[in-house]
Amino acid sequence: MREKILTGLEHFCDGTWKKLKGVKLGLLCNQASVNSNLVPSKEILSSLLPAELKALFTPQHGYGAEEQDNMNETPHGVDPSLGIPVHSLYSETREPTKQMLDQIDALIVDLQDVGCRVYTFGATLLNCLKVAAKHYKKLVILDRPNPLGGAIVEGNLLKKELLSFVGPYELPIRHGLTMAEMALMFKDAYGLDCDLEIVPMVGWKRNMLWEDTGLPWIMPSPNMPLPTTAYVYPGQVIWEGTNLSEGRGTCRPFEIFGSPFLEPQAIMKRLPMASIEGCLIMEFRFTPTFNKWCGKRCNGFFLHISNAHEFRPYRTSLLFLKVILEMHKDKFLWKEPPYEYVFDKRPIDLIIGDTRAVQWIEEGAEIKELEDLWKNDLKEYLKFRERFLLY
Repeated sequence: MREKILTGLEHFCDGTWKKLKGVKLGLLCNQASVNSNLVPSKEILSSLLPAELKALFTPQHGYGAEEQDNMNETPHGVDPSLGIPVHSLYSETREPTKQMLDQIDALIVDLQDVGCRVYTFGATLLNCLKVAAKHYKKLVILDRPNPLGGAIVEGNLLKKELLSFVGPYELPIRHGLTMAEMALMFKDAYGLDCDLEIVPMVGWKRNMLWEDTGLPWIMPSPNMPLPTTAYVYPGQVIWEGTNLSEGRGTCRPFEIFGSPFLEPQAIMKRLPMASIEGCLIMEFRFTPTFNKWCGKRCNGFFLHISNAHEFRPYRTSLLFLKVILEMHKDKFLWKEPPYEYVFDKRPIDLIIGDTRAVQWIEEGAEIKELEDLWKNDLKEYLKFRERFLLY
């Protein structure tokens, strides 16, 4: 029988909440902030601490994932059921302002991350840590599983000169941390003197993927509909920095990708299939209903995960990138800025996190050579992260 896993929210309900009686609270959450019975954390907190919950805060895409694309800002508002302010942290500000924080004594963070450096919830978490330290506010993290597990890390470390809202710290693209572990790492790395409390999960283990948790999947953003989307995302997100569709405007974003100019059969013949494990690749045609190539028939691929424990998303997508660059130099393009509020750097460099990696791929370097180059950095990262691991 599968052991029941309690998220930080459910652990919090076991009694931790009593310590916050009389404390004015804010809650950073969205539609995926629910318990195993799909009851939203905002309803749970307003029931347990009805007089204390003073405001909600939302990350990119808003509370209900109503905003689809990057840099589509979400307005502030009022929660219709609770009658309290909803402060958007993806608006004219990406961090809580002093005026927002004046309403509260402590900010509770209950967000479902997807285990990839590029996903902006990590940057929102860091911004909250920084302002909590600056304005002497308590920060409480209700921890949740990393859908990709916490045992495997992948990719090059982000270079300092490419820090951004899609790269808050020098992490590999698949970082193997939960939100609480990220918070502990950020607090240490940035020397933040803030009152940080962690409410850990119960029963979660580092080798667990989402499918092992038994928890319901509620998409944390509009283009993250399934756990398998999260499994491919640390690699497939690179197409956001190109003129290929990453599958936005289809029902399986990131699992599907392509463009009108791709030649799938020719690409498949040149793809080193022996280097791709845990994944079946299907030639696929699709017509996006919005975003890149909207209304145009695209030729591309569907990635079907056959063994998520073996699958390496970053390697797989870089192998595709190398072949596509070689075959379609005349039509393939890197996307121009801006990207997530950065106006002077290419999106692909911000996503990959190292301009040299892009240059080397363009020059014909083998992906295995690149993996060998960043192997020592990953070893150092694994050693560094040990003291922040909770599970």
